[in-house]
Amino acid sequence: MATKTLSEHLEDEGRRTPALTVDLATLLRQMGECGRRLTLVVRRAALSGSLGLQAGGEINATGDTQKKLDVLADEAVLERIGSTGLVGAVVSEELKEPRALPGREARYVLCTDPLDGSSNTDIDAPMGTIFGIHRKAAAGPIDPARDLIRKGSEQVAAGYILYGPSTMMVYTAGAGAHGFTLDEERGAFVLTHETMKCPERGTIYSANLGNLNRWSPGVRRYVDHVTAPDPATRRPYSLRYIGALVGDVHRSLINGGIYFYPADAAHPDGKLRLMYECAPMAMIVEQAGGRASTGTGRILDIEARTIHQRTPLAIGSAAEVALYESFLK
Repeated sequence: MATKTLSEHLEDEGRRTPALTVDLATLLRQMGECGRRLTLVVRRAALSGSLGLQAGGEINATGDTQKKLDVLADEAVLERIGSTGLVGAVVSEELKEPRALPGREARYVLCTDPLDGSSNTDIDAPMGTIFGIHRKAAAGPIDPARDLIRKGSEQVAAGYILYGPSTMMVYTAGAGAHGFTLDEERGAFVLTHETMKCPERGTIYSANLGNLNRWSPGVRRYVDHVTAPDPATRRPYSLRYIGALVGDVHRSLINGGIYFYPADAAHPDGKLRLMYECAPMAMIVEQAGGRASTGTGRILDIEARTIHQRTPLAIGSAAEVALYESFLK
């Protein structure tokens, strides 16, 4: 029976892993507390009148229509992280500009999609919270060009929280990926998936095939390949698509497989956001032995140009992502 809580795990890991500082552990605990609070908010949304669109039909920084739960999730993250005094600025999908936070000891920057998959809010399907943490490049006030526009490889920690049949939190601080399940009776995340390992291969692919005719010839050839019968290579693959990045990547992390969202005619630079969606998920999956790519290069090597920059993404089992890349050469 799982007994070690997130707090106990972080204390133990901090003794073994110098990079997991006391301050970084504090931020991870606070993201866990945020996930615990949002679990209740999401589950009571229909009862509290929190479903549907935000009043006034607000559009967020990346052009998506905001749901009420998007705003509630963003506020929850800002409140929890702001209370630590350790974060100088938050980059969020729901905010056009970075949100500066007060704190003399503010050594970190948090990048977050507070509620990934919010189109699932009204149908009671899985959603998630994604976050990546950077250490400020230098002391002093936040300098956007220096402290915010960063490579994913510069993250010191990343994680996601999955709101599904149970609530799970998965994080990495650069020494493997670890998963925790919320024990609602204890009111704590408990270690259930220690040192997660993404299978080398899988037979499930996740993609929005409604966009198939807009994809490049290489991506369409890849889809033809994985759907062609060939028992020797366990094809055809099965299609599973939740519509929430966290849910689809979590499946690949546990069972093996690939999630991909390539560029298309409507989104020539890709649709997913680099800094608070793709880079954090890439760090987690790589730490579990998987792979994350644009189709032509490593996600974590991309030098961001803007905080809301988009990118194509293929992520999951290392061999499956490598196969996908081979069709784009």
